Amino acid sequence: MTATDTLPQAPATTRTIFDFDAVLRTYEAVSWALPETPAWSYPLLNAEAGVEVVVKHENIQPTGAFKVRGGVALMAALSPEERRRGVVTASTGNHAQSLAWAGARSEVPVTVVVPVGAPARKVAAVRALGARVVVEGETMCESLAHAEALSLAEGMRMVSPGDEPAIVLGHATVYLELFRRHPGLRAVYAPVGSGSGAAGACLVRDVLAPECRVIGVQSSAAPAAHRAWTSGEPTTVHSRTRVAGLAVGASFALTQSVLGRSLNDFILVDDDAIQRAVGLMSTHAHTLAEGAGAASLAGLMADPARQGPCAIVCTGGNADDHELAGISATDTTVGTDATLNC
Repeated sequence: MTATDTLPQAPATTRTIFDFDAVLRTYEAVSWALPETPAWSYPLLNAEAGVEVVVKHENIQPTGAFKVRGGVALMAALSPEERRRGVVTASTGNHAQSLAWAGARSEVPVTVVVPVGAPARKVAAVRALGARVVVEGETMCESLAHAEALSLAEGMRMVSPGDEPAIVLGHATVYLELFRRHPGLRAVYAPVGSGSGAAGACLVRDVLAPECRVIGVQSSAAPAAHRAWTSGEPTTVHSRTRVAGLAVGASFALTQSVLGRSLNDFILVDDDAIQRAVGLMSTHAHTLAEGAGAASLAGLMADPARQGPCAIVCTGGNADDHELAGISATDTTVGTDATLNC
């Protein structure tokens, strides 16, 4: 597909129903734009984990992350009037790039509000994908508020980073592919920021692999979703994590409505463990992973009850400078005490 090709528009039912059948319909739009990503094992990683580990490679998507599936699904679900008026959101990373990429191929104008401290390289990437970038706010909360104000002032469709059924359905297609290819999985570890990926995993698992456990993994320095899942109440927690893809300070009602009833377990890991997992992905799985993309491996290695075959999703490969530098600083040599063995 070229940059001038346009994405198909999904039927109206996809925009209103939130279940497994909607995942299947969404996959029609997603697979039209994006080929299936590989999922396989690596002997060194299996030996280090002590179980068979299937790695699903979303890091090879055109934006370097699984979230492009949500962007494609959202664009396909827009009404003709919404497509004409365009969409607006707030983000500093993969969510912004996913909407920019899909918007360019759907001929839908995309505006992204970023905080003043957003990484220059990521802002440049969003612009390069064709989106309009507005720099406003010291924090993501302030940027979101400005995006909502722009939505009202200019008539654009506001896109929530977490409470969008079409985006969750798009992210669920990762797990549709995974369970179809690997039907005998005992557990799947899913990184959690807003929780859209883990919620999507549960929607698919409940139908295709009900015996498989879905386990969420979140940074202990940004535990909003974990606290909401534990308490059953909406939660806001100041994010202190270095892992940009997990730096979410509030829970989202839509994803928690699925996680609360279907997620089997939820593991918190610290940022250092996530950085070690970034290194382990590099040395044992030939894979450049960003922190969020390696978080599921960190959760697996922290789980004393892990059983195989299991799967992790490398949700993204857009590593920050400190994550790249940390690979060489982390000793992940097989047989040393610096591994992630529990």
